[in-house]
Amino acid sequence: MTTPPTLGLVLAGGLARRMGGGDKVRIAIGGTTILQRVLACLEPQCSRVIINANGDATRFADTGLPVVADSVPDFAGPLAGILAGLDWAAANAPALEWLLSVPGDCPFLPQDLVERLQAARVAANTPLACARSGAWRHPVVGLWPVRLRENLRHALSEENLHKIELWTARHGIAIAEWPDVPVDPFFNVNTPEDAARAAALAARQRGVRSL
Repeated sequence: MTTPPTLGLVLAGGLARRMGGGDKVRIAIGGTTILQRVLACLEPQCSRVIINANGDATRFADTGLPVVADSVPDFAGPLAGILAGLDWAAANAPALEWLLSVPGDCPFLPQDLVERLQAARVAANTPLACARSGAWRHPVVGLWPVRLRENLRHALSEENLHKIELWTARHGIAIAEWPDVPVDPFFNVNTPEDAARAAALAARQRGVRSL
């Protein structure tokens, strides 16, 4: 199938409490920051890429990418970041009808996210799709139609609904599957221990590629 043009959204608006604060996307894994790894994955798959982050947007000026903050106050969670991305798409890239969201703390994202999420959505005849690896579902790694943004805004602002899976269940969501071995492509870095494990996994991957 032909993959429709898609906007990539890196969700970097979290508070990183378990890392002691700061931007997790700037953690270096194998000499490359998680953000650099995520952008290297998304840019070939997406027509454009933006970052969702709250606070001082100039801290991401080195990327040259648009930075959008949540429009819903008080760090309302990933759905608020997704809504910010959908609003940006509607205002700045109206030709793009789809948004791919990924968390900014996953250093091993797959290169076929858009293609496989779209294929799963089409096969299931649903407007939404998200990823699963092994037994774990990853609702933040998802494909979202821009046309549902006002429905999402109402859910967040009027219903105070913040759990992704409650909202997506209303509309229908397909699941795209990835294996979780030898490396889970959606391994995320939440703690210093996770960062150390990711560095070990990255070193192992380099060793395999060099054989």
